[in-house]
Amino acid sequence: MKTTTIKKSKRLIISLLLLSMIQLPPLLAQEPLENFFSISGVVRDQVTKKTLPFIDISVPGTNIGTVTNQDGFFLLKIGEDVAVNEVLISSMGYVSIRIPVKEKTDKLNGIYFLFAGVHTLDPAVVEGWDALRLVEEAVKRIQTNYSVSPILLTGFYRETAQKRGRFINVSEAVMSINKTAYGDGVVTRDRVQIVKGRQLVSTKPSDTLGVRILGGPNISIFLDVVKNTDLLLDEEARSLVQFKMEPATVIDARPQYVVSFRPVVEKPYALHFGTFYIDRETLAFTRAEFFLDMSNIGKATEAILRKKPAGMRFKPTELYVLVNYKQLDGKTHLSYIRNEMKFSCDWKRRLFSTNYTAISEMVVTERSDRDFMPISRSSAFGLSESLSTKVSHFYDENFWGAYNIIEPTESLESAVSKLKRQQR
Repeated sequence: MKTTTIKKSKRLIISLLLLSMIQLPPLLAQEPLENFFSISGVVRDQVTKKTLPFIDISVPGTNIGTVTNQDGFFLLKIGEDVAVNEVLISSMGYVSIRIPVKEKTDKLNGIYFLFAGVHTLDPAVVEGWDALRLVEEAVKRIQTNYSVSPILLTGFYRETAQKRGRFINVSEAVMSINKTAYGDGVVTRDRVQIVKGRQLVSTKPSDTLGVRILGGPNISIFLDVVKNTDLLLDEEARSLVQFKMEPATVIDARPQYVVSFRPVVEKPYALHFGTFYIDRETLAFTRAEFFLDMSNIGKATEAILRKKPAGMRFKPTELYVLVNYKQLDGKTHLSYIRNEMKFSCDWKRRLFSTNYTAISEMVVTERSDRDFMPISRSSAFGLSESLSTKVSHFYDENFWGAYNIIEPTESLESAVSKLKRQQR
């Protein structure tokens, strides 16, 4: 009974996002290299001309990268000492393109079009795999496909909260992520340290919600489903769902098996449904998309909500998670995580509820597997901590320096301007 409770807690208690946000002292850090050039632009679909969000932007042969924002815009900063000939733009379902870098000067505001890629696998090859057996084999190969040595990642993290579509909180941070070996399913030794961060919070009393829900910088640990196999991939988790082979696709020019999964049993807690993308050649997990089952609101609430004021009614409506991995130097590495949550809150005796959306995302911008100092327990970001720094930092347009980040969308920039005016 005790073991089951622990596994359930590991599966559900991911981290905490405190929307009421307590102010903490600023965190100091050494700036990265000052000498850099940048490449920016907007990525669009060649046919529809629509902008494409969450597209992977990277420098081949290096650990440098970022993603496009929801407007399809990106800004990639590259140190002048980096040997670079091109920048790669790639995404699931599209043909990758390469931007030539002929000289190390800023290349700004380009428009880059991606063609949808058509890829099919030999039906005989697909039929040769039973979906469950394919997932089991991919789990067995985690130690082969992923790093078995400690690795230090640099990531950019952003969390936002919206009330009826209006931003009431924007928090951002550059952080270090210390990961131990993959394959043992142990994440308790992985740690996150905030390097530099900033925050803006609405000063309206009615915008202080005072609830604790899933999220926070530690998503880079607990939502790494390949490392944290308890979440979706260990033997117990696999026994709770049914796997099904879906039409194949391509990611970064590499053919992928696609396997969906859906709960087939009832448990006292909410389960997940979603899709895995598995590299055809290596059987590495390349991507995972999943939702929390909302068919039982009581179970879903228990999975998400950690604390709320007395008299408040909390109702979750959607929890979606996207986890991307990227192959580099023969290994597959964590690349991007996005956690979206929608819920409503109302107070007793009120006729109408208020809708909220909380989004947290993390992109890995650098990786190192040598000559780094592990993050100590005392300096690691705690599960019960909230991401908070001095609001005044948001007034510095050059706050991030040479750090790569996820560029803000136009709507987010507008929201930041409004929140700044509130502070005045």
